[in-house]
Amino acid sequence: MSETAQAATGTPAGARPRCDSGPDFLAHGPDLAVTAGLVQLTALVQSVYTRVSERHDLTPVQAKLLCVLLAGPRGMAELAQILGVEKAAMTGLMDRAERRDLARRQPVPGDRRAVQVTLTGDGRQAATAFHTEVGAELDDLVAALGAAGREQFRQAMAQILASCRDGGR
Repeated sequence: MSETAQAATGTPAGARPRCDSGPDFLAHGPDLAVTAGLVQLTALVQSVYTRVSERHDLTPVQAKLLCVLLAGPRGMAELAQILGVEKAAMTGLMDRAERRDLARRQPVPGDRRAVQVTLTGDGRQAATAFHTEVGAELDDLVAALGAAGREQFRQAMAQILASCRDGGR
């Protein structure tokens, strides 16, 4: 784990993130508890994502790029939007991915200016391995909830995400 990631998460390289780090947010009332809990949960998930990406010799944004491309080819502008980066940064990200033979840019038939990005065989293998490992670690985080608790958590997340997609935030 990079020094920056260690400082942000408080997790040394190779260690599992501490679930008990941070203040006791439950002591501050229900509204603040939800907000603080979401912030802590976000940091915990980012810590897992960062740690697993480093084990696969990827940056977190490279890992996200590869996982997005598992669903199929995407245009450069679409990828920049999904990843939250400027077009110039997306070009640099793709330059590095191509040098490592993880992804490639290909012309879009019928549009001389457009390119689409696809995974190479190595990229698909790296994305699948990364995705599987992150999934296993995140499953570990929610294992203590039990089946009913996980379903309730899934429903709450789905409701929040649907609200955001529908313009709720």
